[in-house]
This record gives sequence, structure tokens and C-alpha cells, in this order.
Amino acid sequence: MESEQLFHRGYYRNSYNSITSASSDEELLDGVGVIMDFQTSEDDNLLDGDTAVGTHYTMTNGGSINSSTHLLDLLDEPIPGVGTYDDFHTIDWVREKCKDRERHRRINSKKKESAWEMTKSLYDAWSGWLVVTLTGLASGALAGLIDIAADWMTDLKEGICLSALWYNHEQCCWGSNETTFEERDKCPQWKTWAELIIGQAEGPGSYIMNYIMYIFWALSFAFLAVSLVKVFAPYACGSGIPEIKTILSGFIIRGYLGKWTLMIKTITLVLAVASGLSLGKEGPLVHVACCCGNIFSYLFPKYSTNEAKKREVSYYFPLKTLWRSFFAALVAAFVLRSINPFGNSRLVLFYVEYHTPWYLFELFPFILLGVFGGLWGAFFIRANIAWCRRRKSTKFGKYPVLEVIVVAAITAVIAFPNPYTRLNTSELIKELFTDCGPLESSSLCDYRNDMNASKIVDDIPDRPAGLGVYSAIWQLCLALIFKIIMTVFTFGIKVPSGLFIPSMAIGAIAGRIVGIAVEQLAYFHHDWFIFKEWCEVGADCITPGLYAMVGAAACLGGVTRMTVSLVVIVFELTGGLEYIVPLMAAVMTSKWVGDAFGREGIYEAHIRLNGYPFLDAKEEFTHTTLAADVMRPRRNDPPLAVLTQDNMTVDDIENMINETSYNGFPVIMSKESQRLVGFALRRDLTIAIESARKKQEGIVGSSRVCFAQHTPSLPAESPRPLKLRSILDMSPFTVTDHTPMEIVVDIFRKLGLRQCLVTHNGRLLGIITKKDILRHMAQTANQDPASIMFN
Repeated sequence: MESEQLFHRGYYRNSYNSITSASSDEELLDGVGVIMDFQTSEDDNLLDGDTAVGTHYTMTNGGSINSSTHLLDLLDEPIPGVGTYDDFHTIDWVREKCKDRERHRRINSKKKESAWEMTKSLYDAWSGWLVVTLTGLASGALAGLIDIAADWMTDLKEGICLSALWYNHEQCCWGSNETTFEERDKCPQWKTWAELIIGQAEGPGSYIMNYIMYIFWALSFAFLAVSLVKVFAPYACGSGIPEIKTILSGFIIRGYLGKWTLMIKTITLVLAVASGLSLGKEGPLVHVACCCGNIFSYLFPKYSTNEAKKREVSYYFPLKTLWRSFFAALVAAFVLRSINPFGNSRLVLFYVEYHTPWYLFELFPFILLGVFGGLWGAFFIRANIAWCRRRKSTKFGKYPVLEVIVVAAITAVIAFPNPYTRLNTSELIKELFTDCGPLESSSLCDYRNDMNASKIVDDIPDRPAGLGVYSAIWQLCLALIFKIIMTVFTFGIKVPSGLFIPSMAIGAIAGRIVGIAVEQLAYFHHDWFIFKEWCEVGADCITPGLYAMVGAAACLGGVTRMTVSLVVIVFELTGGLEYIVPLMAAVMTSKWVGDAFGREGIYEAHIRLNGYPFLDAKEEFTHTTLAADVMRPRRNDPPLAVLTQDNMTVDDIENMINETSYNGFPVIMSKESQRLVGFALRRDLTIAIESARKKQEGIVGSSRVCFAQHTPSLPAESPRPLKLRSILDMSPFTVTDHTPMEIVVDIFRKLGLRQCLVTHNGRLLGIITKKDILRHMAQTANQDPASIMFN
């Protein structure tokens, strides 16, 4: 969506009103997702956050927590619209968990009544396994199809297979009997566009025609991708991981995990990768898998009616979820192995098999690669965020199609002359990872051969580099500069764009260059003390491909700030389990260097840029402020808008709703006492009053509204009172005004709260919302709270 649209707050409640509350935040929607406006406004003065309730927490000065669960009377007839969440709202984790426990108790109590109830109980128990099985099947199938389609369309930019149009270049020449070992990629069945259009396979005319067709197909794929995203599914752009993290934290973004997003993201991901843009498909594949899981979850009531059950991996990770995640990965791997998209009968994208172990002295260049990865990560995060912020704040961001076309055109024009940038990025990484054996014909393996040419062995000794290697190094240096610049401008455009593969490519290029340099240094100076023990004359000492793999992991770690999970991911991609120490050394060095410039990874930086209400559990809060310092209303603000439990009329409440934009109102005993009774949401009040006017006789504007358990005595001529105790949350989360903010922040993080009330000796003083927490954290970090949000 090109124009920004401000969404008003409003919240739906569940029929399980014994465990209620939640509300929304300020939302601002643009083409990438939701932009939360954190600037103080009238809406911020009170309840613009969600209250997670079900358990009453009172924070004493000493920091202890007293818990007393209070279940309310359930509604006899649930009001339609109550209990669901509106778009751009945060779920109430505690309420959803209590609701799930109530559902579980109800099923267990009925399962012995009949065979049908027992069947329903078994179906409910096994629904989790069915969901992950279906998700694994769909994710594996889609991943395989995306890989196959992307490879075919990438090769389509260079030519076409006449014998079978659906074959890519490699598949086309598999069955050819006229392919030579030196020119294994040339066969009569595969025709370049120059051969088809002008009938020339070589020469300047052929080069120019292939150049033009390469640019034409790149622009066509990019234009089709951005057009489909803009018209059918704006949420299909980008990586998706920042939004997925926000959704897992409890935020609702309707349509982000829907069927249209899944369909368009799958199609446009293929187009974006095939266009040659400096992006990858691994990040968007996470979004695709989450879409599959979300869609299948609606087939089972256990998940379709409970938002927290869909997000079990967020604030807590039960053991059963771990097993189900493992099972889903197993199913996806089985499907992927059956499809065999890589054509090597393996599950890994870059399978490596080195014949030389690494030596202790190599830790020094590995650590240097880690330093490079950390510097690259810090540079990329700052540069990309600055460019994305400029895109949002200037007219250039209003033309996403033009931006994609310009970036694709620049990428295609510069990439074609260099064979390493013209290659598909995955193929480039594969070539950089590959060790030079006797059957390799790449320029990277053009060494001066001093050994017996007729003797083919696995371990080839280190040799002096030939002209092909030096030429390849210069081309790789140019490719490194090109990839660094274009990745900064590509990540964040309005097409599906992942960051794993481009970051790995940058690290692999740098690593291969360093590896060749160390290899030549060891060959010509094998008598140096660092080489003397391991690098004898004629020994196979250095493996440049290993340096490429370590560099890839270091650069990816510098961008994402992942450590253990990243090492595991590299194992999965390469199968190089025996090189765990070099990988760990490089990744940890990369993280340390990157953290010296800023602790945020690229995904956390984009979450902050987009203004999503996300509290990162990894952030530390060490300041000594109190809840009273952060709560609202502040000293010069107007007082809280509150309801009294039994002396307000329907007109009074409707006037308060119409005159304010608050999402909820604390209910107190009286204006004089300020004793907290509970909390009522704006949405619940509106729905309940409208329902009462339609279904109950005698409810008029002057009817007394009663939140108390017993209706007070009224004059005989008074209209019928309206009892709304059933929609009242009797146990909102509360803290005292002397509660340290460190504890408050921890409660918000671990319980997924959106707001809590502040009291003193039982009297209501104010409120703290998640936005107040984020503002306060920004202020303590010497940041302008408004600067972390895009308005």
C-alpha cells in the first residue's frame, strides 16, 4: 500500500470473560507492514496497550509477587464479536492460556461419556502432530519447487533447452553424448539467445545480444515480481523474519500469514531470485513455512480459536513443541530428499568434502575473517537502515515498482560482464566452497601443475597459482565490492528478499581470496616457523574452500548476530561437521566485533525501524528508575478517564467513549476512594451496550450501569439497570508505584503484557503500556523516542 493509513484502536473480547483483557496500540500501515507511531498523542494518555490478565499480580516494594486468581461469572449467552482480536492488536497470553486449560478440562470431563467424545478427545490430542506433519509436507514440497523453478528461470536469462523446455542448463546437457569434459556446460541441445536470434555463438554480436537478453529477462522477472506483490499481496515483500518475530511475540497482523500471501510470496520469490538481484530465498522460506503452519492450524479448533497455541515457540518453548518442531523438520527433509532439487541426492545446498584437516596456525586467518564479518555486519546494518529510513521519509519510497526496476537494471548491467556476479549466487557460493581437485576446471583451480598429470589422487599438494587464479582473484575483488554495495540497496525493496545467501556470498568471496593468499604464502615460504611443522614441500596444507566456508559463516553472523544456531545452519548447508572449531572461532569473533558497534542484528533493527511493539528478551535494562517515573498520567497530564462501579448511566459511558479514543477504562469504587475494582475494555463496553439495547427491554440512556456483584437499591421509577460485571476484568495486572522498572520490564517480556496498572495502597495512580516501556528504554539509551519510529 502506497499511502499510510492510520488504524484506530478497538479490541474484541472472548466469551471466557473470567480471564480477559487486551487492547491495541497505535498502528500505521505502509507497504512493508505496520508502522507503530510512538509519538505522544491523546491516544497515548491512557489505555493504548493490551492488558494481559487472569492472574492478579501486586508488586510490593520488596519486589515480591502475590498471586490470586479470580474467575468471573461467564456470560450465559456469549456476545458475538467478544473474544477475538482485531487487526494490529496484541494477544493476551494469560487469558489465552487459561482459555486453553478450560478447554482441556472440558474435553477430559466429557471423554468418558461416549465413544464420540472419546474420539473427539483423541483428535484434539493428536491435532498438534497432524498440524506439524502437514506443515512439514507443504514446506518441504514448496521449498523443492521453489529451488527447481528458480534454477530454471535463472538459466532462462542465458538460453533455453530445445530438447526439453523445462530443463535448466545443467539438466539439458546431462543426457548429451557430445559434451566434453573441458566444456561440460556446452551441448547442442542448449542454445543461447544469440544463437537463436542472430545465429552466432561467438563474437561481439553474440556477446551484445546475450547481454541485452540477460538485462531484458532480469527486468521482466523483477517487474512481474514487484507488480504481483503490489497488486495482490503487499505483505509478501521483504524477508518476513522481523514480522514473524513480532507475530510470535503476540502481535496480530491479519493477512500476513494468509493464503494470498503464501501464494504470491512463493511465485514472486522464484521471480526475484531469477532476476539476479542480490538477495536470497532462505529468509522468505521461513515466511512461507509460517504461512503453511498458520493455514493448517485453522483446520483444528485447538489452534484456530486460540492465538497463544499458535505461538508456543515465542515466550515459552514446551518440550512437546520441541519434539513437534523436530518432527516437522524430519517430514520436510523427507519431502525435500524425495524431490531432490539440488540434483546431488543430498539434503544440503553446498555439500563440501575436504581431504585436508585444518591446522592450529590457521586460527589466525579464521579470526581475521571473523573480524571482517563483524565489520561488514555493522556497516551493512547501519547503511541499510539509513537507506530504508530515507526510503520511507522521501518521495522515492512512494514508487516501489520504479525502485525495483532501477535496482534490477543496475544489477544486471554490472553483473553480466563478470562471470562471478553473473552466476546464480547459490552456484557462486558452491564454486567458492569447492576444493580444487583433479577434475575441477574452474579458473580458481588454474594452478601450475608440477605433479605427474597421469596420477589422479584426492590430496593434491599446494602449487603456485597460475594466470587463471590471479585473474579470478581480481574478478572476485570486483564481485565483492559489487555485492557489498548492491546488497545494501536491495534488502528491503518491495519483493521477497532474503539476506542469508548474499551475506554468505560476500563472506565466501572474502574467504576464498584470503585462503588463496595464505595458500600461496605457505607455498613460497614453507620454511617460516608458522608453516614449517605442517607445510612441507609437496604437502597439501591449505584448503581455500574452507576459508570460503568460514568467511561465509562470519559475514552471516555479523549481520544476524546469531552464534550457536548459525553454526548449526552452516553444518546443515555444507555438511562440514568436522570444522566446528574454525566456524565457532569466526562466528564468535564476528559477533564480538559487531557488538562493539551495536548489539542489534539486522532483523531487530528493522523491527525497531518499522515500529513493531516488540520487546527483545536479549536487551538488558539496568537503570534504577521506578514505575512511578514511567507511568501515565504524568504531573501535567489530565487525570485518568475512569468508570465508577455503580453510579454511572449508559449515556455517561457512551459520552466517555465518544469523547475519548482510549481502548479501556479502569473501574474504581468511587471518585473519592480511587480504589481499583477492575478494568473494562472500550470494545467490550460498546458491544455489551449495543447488545443490551437490542435484547433487553427497558435499557435506555438513563439506565444505571452496574459493575458490582449486587445491584444497588434504586427508586421504583428508575429504568432497568444494566449489569456489566461479566465483561469486567477483575484481576488486571498491577504493580505498585515503587516497583523497580527492571522488574516491570521483565514482567512485560516474560508474560507478554501490553499494559499494567499502577497503584499505591490499593488506590489507582496510573498506567504503564508497552509503548511507555519502549519509550523509556529509548530515553535511557540516550535516543529520541520519536526517532525510533517512522511517522
